[in-house]
Amino acid sequence: MKITYHGQSCFVIESGEHRLIIDPFLSGNEKAVIKPEDVKVSHVVLTHGHADHVLDAEAIARNNDATIIAANELAVYYARKGLKIHPLGIGGKADFPFGRVKVTLAFHGSGVETEQGLVYVGPPVGYLLTIEGKTIYHAGDTGLFGDMKILGELNQIDLALLPIGDNFTMGPEDALIASEWLRAKTVIPMHYNTFPLIAQDGAQFVQDLKMRGIQGVELKIGETYEL
Repeated sequence: MKITYHGQSCFVIESGEHRLIIDPFLSGNEKAVIKPEDVKVSHVVLTHGHADHVLDAEAIARNNDATIIAANELAVYYARKGLKIHPLGIGGKADFPFGRVKVTLAFHGSGVETEQGLVYVGPPVGYLLTIEGKTIYHAGDTGLFGDMKILGELNQIDLALLPIGDNFTMGPEDALIASEWLRAKTVIPMHYNTFPLIAQDGAQFVQDLKMRGIQGVELKIGETYEL
């Protein structure tokens, strides 16, 4: 299984013939190395409605006739645009051709900018993705929260994708605590260095993980990790 980082919180996961993208933010990210029209996927997974997570969701879904997986209210927002959806709620799970998706808490906000202003589109979420017998935790945009201990106790997390940018999400210090609570075998930092407010040192974060006996991997934009 291949996990390719495309900046901010965007990843493409490839498993055999299956491909999915999480939180596509490409056209608005000058550091991105691919364009929305380059993306070939069957599913688009969204953690919440902020533009730096959903900017290219509609275009990618239309171009690929792909299904959008999201919290119920955000999914309905896209259904009204004529797109395929699979709505989920926190704690809920469903099986897909590529594997299983379970929704977790995330502590943040979620709104879509429209011509009428900001529209609330349900709760922000994270995801536990079980693919090829491996479990990937994409935390979405979140601060540190105590139930991460429970996620670590109840799941064998092979890979955790955690925000470290601070200001809008966890910073590196809290992300280190989250890594310990989650008991993840490997941690990849995300949601940092896209713009000045969330500038962080990914290499230092990985080094700090190592000091705690946790494997960390700093992916540059366009780089792939094999799980």
